[in-house]
Amino acid sequence: MRVRYSRNLVAALAIGLLGLPAWAQQDTSQTTASGPSTGQTSSPIAAAQQQLYTASGENGAQPTQDSFRGSVVEGKSTGTMMDLSLDEAIQRGLRNNLGIILQSSTQKNAGGQRLEELQALLPTVTASGSVEVQQINLAAEGLKFPGLNPIIGPFQVVDFRAFLTQNLVNVSALQNYIAAKHNFEGAKLTADDARNLVVLTVGNAYLLCVADAARIEAVNAEMATSKVSLDQATDAHDAGTSPKLDVLRAKVDYQNEEQRLISAKNDLAKDKLALARTIGLPLDQEFRLTDQVPFAALDHVNPDTAFAQALASRKDLAASAEQVKAARAEKTSAWASQLPVASFSGDFGDLGTTPGHSHGTYSATGKISAPVLQIAKTRGQEQVADAQYEQAKARLADQAQQVNADVRDSLLDIQAAEKLVEATHSNVELANEALSDAQQRFHAGVSDNLAVSQAQSQTELANDQYISALYQHNVAKLSLARALGIAQTNYKDYLGGK
Repeated sequence: MRVRYSRNLVAALAIGLLGLPAWAQQDTSQTTASGPSTGQTSSPIAAAQQQLYTASGENGAQPTQDSFRGSVVEGKSTGTMMDLSLDEAIQRGLRNNLGIILQSSTQKNAGGQRLEELQALLPTVTASGSVEVQQINLAAEGLKFPGLNPIIGPFQVVDFRAFLTQNLVNVSALQNYIAAKHNFEGAKLTADDARNLVVLTVGNAYLLCVADAARIEAVNAEMATSKVSLDQATDAHDAGTSPKLDVLRAKVDYQNEEQRLISAKNDLAKDKLALARTIGLPLDQEFRLTDQVPFAALDHVNPDTAFAQALASRKDLAASAEQVKAARAEKTSAWASQLPVASFSGDFGDLGTTPGHSHGTYSATGKISAPVLQIAKTRGQEQVADAQYEQAKARLADQAQQVNADVRDSLLDIQAAEKLVEATHSNVELANEALSDAQQRFHAGVSDNLAVSQAQSQTELANDQYISALYQHNVAKLSLARALGIAQTNYKDYLGGK
């Protein structure tokens, strides 16, 4: 009885690596509702807060934008107040941010797929052992011999055997491995780019907290000024030189400041929770910010020079280039599926009735196989692979243009925010001077305190505008660092601290 063994090697198609787009644009269509006198220029801060608060957490197995707002908690609450600098926050984010962790898993997955495709090019050895007991009825097979019992057995067959298969020439499998290799390289580059996204996310969350703290400080100062106005109105009314309306108006202004302070403190508490979520800090851990990130003008940057730097530094662009190479290899693999495949298979083992009554047996087979009539399938695979290749090239070209746009947008935002900082700082000084003059005129009995109330509103608006402009300027500089692909290594040069 002869048994023929055959082995077929099937090469799996490489899976395209997920490309993670950059996200750094701010929605300025919303306004804050932190208090009755808050100006519309606080909308960039409100939009950034909304972006952090509304994370859906749908992370799954692949990184998403929401993933970078989550983290894996590191350690437990110390029960004491902790100092948190910008640098420490970013370093914690680089260790614990969920986006990086998930991207590392994606990289590991791509590495596993690469090894799977490699196996199709390597020898495959398997082993088996069997003990078989048989009894044969020759009569059932149509064999009848006079004087011979048709029942043979029972008898035993012992077989211990090793099998070897090896592709000698398989162009399609080779191209599949090359595609998987490029996908793996792209996954590593995407994981590196994710670190820049973490710096952008954590930096933005930290800047929001800084802006909230500055607003609380400004509201406290405005409350002190409003209290002075209230005391003046009360004293004037008690002296009979001012009507009750002035006292009521001053009291309303003071209570408005109290409401703004409550809202500002609540915003800071929520933004600190959002910051803790991005860096893996326990939510019950109390901490204070040690970096104030003051205004620092950025030297003029040439857009063309910056774009050239981004082309050389952006890891996501390099990852997309690897995806193009992978798609080209898959296209070649689809075409090569119609080529002959040369393979070798063989087995060697020990066959007999018992291990002690056996003999070595082997077989060796060289085979060349080629598809003869599968034109539609081959053409279809080629067209699909070619379409994916063209898509990958188009995405890479578009991504390069998007990087160019990101760089130029960030430069324009920096220039505009720098002018806003100068203008709003001047407005703060003028508003404070106008408030002081109005208070002096009211104290001297020259006018009622309506002018004081109006001047206080202008001061509140000017302070909010100035804080918002500082935030916009710092976020624009951080976005430029991300657009250049150097946020992780050079964020201190753009933000500084203390």
